[in-house]
Amino acid sequence: MRDKINDDLKTAMKAGDKDRVGTLRLVNSAIKSADIEARPSGKDKISDTDILSVLAKMVKQRRDSIEQFNAGGRPELAEKEQAEIDVIEGYLPQQMSEAEAKAAIAAAIKETGAAGPKDMGKVMAALKAKYAGQMDFGKASALTKDLLK
Repeated sequence: MRDKINDDLKTAMKAGDKDRVGTLRLVNSAIKSADIEARPSGKDKISDTDILSVLAKMVKQRRDSIEQFNAGGRPELAEKEQAEIDVIEGYLPQQMSEAEAKAAIAAAIKETGAAGPKDMGKVMAALKAKYAGQMDFGKASALTKDLLK
């Protein structure tokens, strides 16, 4: 995953695509920060699964920024954030539809033996382990709550 991002960064630099270069540098910076945060636990570099989580977090931050910019009457900044999302999402697996997410949540509930809202943590941990980068865990959390009532 790291190699692909770095290769794409070099290609974008050669092509003179400043926006893509900027976004990929932000991605590399976020990955390096996560690497540094992981060092106390004995890891030098985070795994590809962790990189997917970092990328998903970056997309979520940008979506929040888009809402703020649109509310504040700054559509040009919202467009810039959307362009960054488009680049970052190129490295994420295809996002699950709501129906697929519900099926995955139901399977995780069955798999973990969750019986009620108190078991939500187990279900979310199983989903994060299996579907990192493929699922919006904010929406998944709400769906899980509904299914565990």
